[in-house]
Amino acid sequence: MNRTAIKAGLGACVLGASVLIPAHVSAQPEPAPTATGTELADLTVFLDPGHQGSDEGNDLTRQVDDGRGGTKDCQTSGMTSLGGVPEHTINWNVAQLVKSSLETLGASVVQSRQNDTGWGGCVDERARAASESNADVAVSIHADSTASGEDAGKHGFHMIVPTLPIPDEAANAAQSGGGLEASKMMRDAYVADGFVPANYAGVIDGIQTRADVAGPALTKVPLVFVEMGNGSHPEDAAQLESADGQLKHAIAITTGIVTYLLTGSSVGSELDAVQSAAATTKADATTTTAPSSSGSPTTTTTPKAPSAAAAQDPTTTAATTSASATTTTTSAPKAAAPTTTTPSAPAPAGESTELSRLLETLRPLLEVDGVDGLEDLVDNENLGLVSDLARTLMAMLNDARSN
Repeated sequence: MNRTAIKAGLGACVLGASVLIPAHVSAQPEPAPTATGTELADLTVFLDPGHQGSDEGNDLTRQVDDGRGGTKDCQTSGMTSLGGVPEHTINWNVAQLVKSSLETLGASVVQSRQNDTGWGGCVDERARAASESNADVAVSIHADSTASGEDAGKHGFHMIVPTLPIPDEAANAAQSGGGLEASKMMRDAYVADGFVPANYAGVIDGIQTRADVAGPALTKVPLVFVEMGNGSHPEDAAQLESADGQLKHAIAITTGIVTYLLTGSSVGSELDAVQSAAATTKADATTTTAPSSSGSPTTTTTPKAPSAAAAQDPTTTAATTSASATTTTTSAPKAAAPTTTTPSAPAPAGESTELSRLLETLRPLLEVDGVDGLEDLVDNENLGLVSDLARTLMAMLNDARSN
């Protein structure tokens, strides 16, 4: 089955399954095959829940390497949302849901900090830990803030990517290849799950390019730096603070990670490639070459299948990602003004039987709206909720691949 259909279905399934298919849905999809729990076996994910529970005994202003020949503060305390919830706790809660999901699928998960009460390390130490983990992908989980009080005008999620090139060759290879690719996939997963890209700070299509964030410039494995929302915005803050909101963020992050690890190409990228090929074919018939219909930065690459041989030598991740001769990367342009263009929702491409069958299966799920009411479901006993969701996603994906 082609990857476009698989990944378009993956994003749609996350949105539908995240509400546990309520009783008002009129039609039910056929039961998905049971997943093996080894879909991500031999793959490693590094999770960095931003900031720390306590900075006691540590100097946050101590200067450390910024990855570009300068220095910056060791760490910051993070924001506090409008409802009084510290960012470090929001980041920690979401990271634990993602960790549970990935481990259920067989992945090894390494974390930058082991609790939400103590110190978590300076930014350079976290980047070093990510690099030394030889992870197939690293994800730094954060939430943003634009004011000490309420800011009703600025809202939405975004991914931070580093200004390229990065002085360190290994970090540059990792972030210009897999890091950028994975960031776009995470962006696509967020959009597919109903999140809105940020409308501030020069974010374009959910991507913000910066040279002042040390983590990406120091990390030698592909890194996604997620800003889940603006804790100063009433609606963003309410979602970041609530259990069901944190679950929804975890679902989007899990989907982005899994899509990158199993396919190595984003929904948007695949659709752009298909649309571009179709436009070129039509143009050839009239001896005129038509431009690609895509208006957003994309990455098209060969699928990153988790083969056992590749997984057993994770130290080659960054080099392999950047050296692929089949990858064409276009960096997100720097913003000239703090405006945002929302990427178009992925649309089905082609008329293949496989795609039609998958979309027919997913149609009941697509009729479901929102995730209200999940706060009653998310507790210590139900921490595996996202794990069960991920199993369903992988079962559908594996079944689609086998047909």
